[in-house]
Amino acid sequence: MGPVLAGILQMLALVAALALAYIPLGGYMARVYSSGRHWRVERWIYRGIGADPDTEMRWPAYLRAVLAFSAAGVLFLYLLQRLQGVLPLSLGFKSIDPDQAFNTAASFVTNTNWQSYYGEQAMGHVVQTAGLAVQNFVSAAVGIAVAVALVRGFARSRTGELGNFWSDLVRGTVRILVPGAAVAAIVLVACGAIQNFSGIHEVGQFLGDSQQWNGGAVASQEAIKELGTNGGGYFNANSAHPFENPTPFTNLFEIFLLLVVPVALTRTFGIMVGSVRQGYAILATMATVWAAFVALMMWTEFAHHGPALQLAGGAMEGKELRFGVGSSSLFAVSTTLTSTGAVDSFHSSFTGLGGGITLLGMMLGEIAPGGTGSGLYGMLVMAVIAVFVAGLMVGRTPEYLGRKIGTREIKFAACYILITPALVLVLTAAAMALPTPGDSMTNSGAHGFSEILYAYTSASNNNGSAFAGLNADTQWFNSTLGVAMLLGRFLPMVFVLALAGSLAEQRPVPATSGTLRTEKPLFTGLLVGAILIITGLTYFPALALGPLAEGLAS
Repeated sequence: MGPVLAGILQMLALVAALALAYIPLGGYMARVYSSGRHWRVERWIYRGIGADPDTEMRWPAYLRAVLAFSAAGVLFLYLLQRLQGVLPLSLGFKSIDPDQAFNTAASFVTNTNWQSYYGEQAMGHVVQTAGLAVQNFVSAAVGIAVAVALVRGFARSRTGELGNFWSDLVRGTVRILVPGAAVAAIVLVACGAIQNFSGIHEVGQFLGDSQQWNGGAVASQEAIKELGTNGGGYFNANSAHPFENPTPFTNLFEIFLLLVVPVALTRTFGIMVGSVRQGYAILATMATVWAAFVALMMWTEFAHHGPALQLAGGAMEGKELRFGVGSSSLFAVSTTLTSTGAVDSFHSSFTGLGGGITLLGMMLGEIAPGGTGSGLYGMLVMAVIAVFVAGLMVGRTPEYLGRKIGTREIKFAACYILITPALVLVLTAAAMALPTPGDSMTNSGAHGFSEILYAYTSASNNNGSAFAGLNADTQWFNSTLGVAMLLGRFLPMVFVLALAGSLAEQRPVPATSGTLRTEKPLFTGLLVGAILIITGLTYFPALALGPLAEGLAS
C-alpha cells in the first residue's frame, strides 16, 4: 500500500468513526444541557461552591460568572507553580519563574496550553495533575457552556435568560468530559501509553547510552488534552512522544478524540433550536473546510518537487516514521482547525506552503470544527455575518433562525471577528520591530517571520501549537503571549454572550417566501465563502510575507 493511499484510508476511517459517534453523542449532550434534573454528585459540588444551579442568568451575570471562575483558575494555577519547590512529588523541580508561571496559568485556563517549557523537566506530579489536568477539564467545559448559552439565545424568545453558568460548567465536566476522558485513557493505556507516578529513572538507548525520564499520569492527561481540544503535552515532544502516542492506531484515535465533541455539538445545536437540519448545515460547512485543508496539506507534503523529498516519498523531515506523511498531515490540519494545538510532528519542518496551511487553519478562527464550544459559537457568529451579507444583496432585513439580525447584533459579531486579527497583527508587528524579541529567532527571512506570526496566531486563537525554532521562554514572549491568550479567549466571549442575550430578547420572526433557507446547500456555500473571504482579506498580506514567500521560493 502506497503512503498516499494509506493517508486517504486513514481519513476515511476517521470520518466513519465520527459519523458513528455523531448522533448518539450529539443527542446526549443536548439532553445534558436541557435536563432539569441534577445528579447527586453535582448537588454536592453546588453546595461546595455556594451556587444555585436553578437560577437563570441574563448575559451580564453569565459573563461575570465566566470571568470570575476563570480569574480564580489563573490565580490558583499561578500560585501552584510558584510553590512547586515545596510541594510533594515535585521530582526535585524548582518553582516556576514569575513570567513563565503567568504564561502557563493563562495558557491552561484559556484552553490554549501553549508551553514555553520542557514538560518532563519542569513540572512535578502535583502541578501536572492538580493544576494543569484540572484546567484541561474545566476550561473545555467553559467553552461548551458559552456555546450552549449562544444556542439558547437562538432557541428562547422574549426572556434574555441564557441558563445558569455553574450548572452548565458542572454538567459539562461531570457528564461529558470526565466519563469520556476515562474511557479514552483506558484505551490509551491498553495501547501502550504510560500511566504512573514514578520518579526520575534511567532509560537505556539503542546505542548503549542512557538518559533520564520521569513517569507520570500521561494517558489520563493525554485523553482530556485531546477530548477537550486543549493541546499541550506531558513531554516536550508532545504527541510525537511514544509514551503519549505509541502507535499509528493511537495516533488516529487521538485525532478522533480532538474532533468528536466539536463535530457532535452541531447535532446538539440542531436539537436545541428545534431543527436538526440547521445542525447539518453547520456541520457541512465545517466538513467542507476541513476536507479541503486535508487535501491541500497532503498535496503539499506528498507532491513537493524537491528531489530529496521525492526519494523519501514525501516531506518526512520533522515527522515520525511510525505515522508517516499522511497521518501527520491529518493530525496537523485537525489540530490547527480546532483549538487543540497538540502535535505529532513539527510544523516548522513542513514545507513552506504546508506551514502556511496550519497558519491559515488557526486564522480562520478554528471553526472547522473548532474547539470544544468555541468552534460552534465561532461558526454561529460567522453565520450571522453571512446572513447579513445575503440580506444586503437582496435588500431584505437579514434573519437567522427566526431572529432579525439588526444593527446591534451585527456590531457584536463584527467586534468578535476583529479581536483576534488585531491581537495577532499588532503583536507580531511589535515583535518584529523591537530588537529583543528578534534575538529569540533562530531563522531569518520568511521562515523567521512565520515563527513569530505563528506564535501570536496560536496564542490569540487559543490553539497552543508552535512553529518551533523560536525561543519563547523570555520575559517578552511569556508576557505578551500570556496577554494575547487571555484577551483572545475572553474578549470574544463578551460579544458572544452579548449577542446571545440580544437574540433571546427578541420575538421570533415567522418564515416567509423571502426568508433565506439557512439549512440548504446554498447557505453552506455562502458561509464557506464568507469565512474564506473575511480571513483572506485580513491575513493575506501577513501570509504573503511568511509562508507564501517561503513556499514559492522553494
